[in-house]
Amino acid sequence: MVERRRQFSLQLQGWRFAPRLLPSLAVALLLPLLLGLGFWQLDRAAFKRALLDSYAARGADRPVNSLPPALDPELWRFRRVALDGRFDDAHPLLLDNRTHRGLAGYHLLTPLRLDDGRGVLVNRGWAPRGRTRDDLPAVVHRAGRVTVAGQLDTPPASGLSVGPDGPEASGWPRVVQRLELDALARELGYPLLPLLLLEGADGEAELVREWHPVVMGPARHTGYAVQWFALALALLVIYVVVNTRRVQGDE
Repeated sequence: MVERRRQFSLQLQGWRFAPRLLPSLAVALLLPLLLGLGFWQLDRAAFKRALLDSYAARGADRPVNSLPPALDPELWRFRRVALDGRFDDAHPLLLDNRTHRGLAGYHLLTPLRLDDGRGVLVNRGWAPRGRTRDDLPAVVHRAGRVTVAGQLDTPPASGLSVGPDGPEASGWPRVVQRLELDALARELGYPLLPLLLLEGADGEAELVREWHPVVMGPARHTGYAVQWFALALALLVIYVVVNTRRVQGDE
């Protein structure tokens, strides 16, 4: 006689819950994953809300016209400044893969030499890409001493590399896929601040300057979290329903 393997079961008011092994293992793996993704999206939503609050608070402060010798990028992020210096027009950069309202283009970056010898990369705005990758946007030069007003921000995250970049890139204006400030500073011969200066409305009219601290707002992250939690709940309900049946007779 073959002895039947014991199976966990729970009986309540004429219903028996008797889950099978493989579905139980699948739920044990998927349920924590779905819940983890939901809580991760909630964390992202909280981070984005704090980022927007910081952007609004620091953007309301009066602009400063000097920077300390050492500055923490996170503490100075979104601070309004009006810095005096001279543009290093011999070394403009075109940051590739920047989009505006669905159109591909570049961010024009030019180093600004400050009076203390340091430099800061100024993001002067967005320009559309030409018909070919060799058709680069015109770089407008501003000679002499200038005052550049705007907000400081951290460099954008690295994107996909689709062409020459970094040490192998040459010539100016230089098209880059990502910003490597330390390597650029060594090539320029002067130190660069670990922040970008997003130029305000006083820049060239040909360039688009619509600065936003986040691409995806906290509400979108919250919506994704709700979706993940809903999938977790659906998985749990299906697991219970599939493995539950009514007890008949003397079972």
